[in-house]
Amino acid sequence: QVQLRESGPGLVPPSQTLSLTCTVSGASITTTYSAWSWIRQPPGKGLEWMGVIVYEGSTYYSPSLKSRTSISRDTSKNQISLHLNSVTPEDTAVYYCARGELGDLWGQGTQVTVSS
Repeated sequence: QVQLRESGPGLVPPSQTLSLTCTVSGASITTTYSAWSWIRQPPGKGLEWMGVIVYEGSTYYSPSLKSRTSISRDTSKNQISLHLNSVTPEDTAVYYCARGELGDLWGQGTQVTVSS
């Protein structure tokens, strides 16, 4: 079955770049019409959609995060990556990768804390 697994550092210093990887198994990230999203949930707050990479490589971002966010992929490893620049403590959250723009299948999430 299709599985998604997020990985990356749990602690990031302020002003640095947060980088996470989502490894997809059981499906190809280049399958026609597939899309893969990053979503986060800060403590005590709701879910926030960050962006998506589509099967042919196009990317789309949340307007509020677009200036700091980059999503890329490594097709040889079947992985999706998230890079968030100039992080602040407000970027502390559980970060999820999900299948599709609306996320019909999610990874287990990974906690990232921004702190010195």
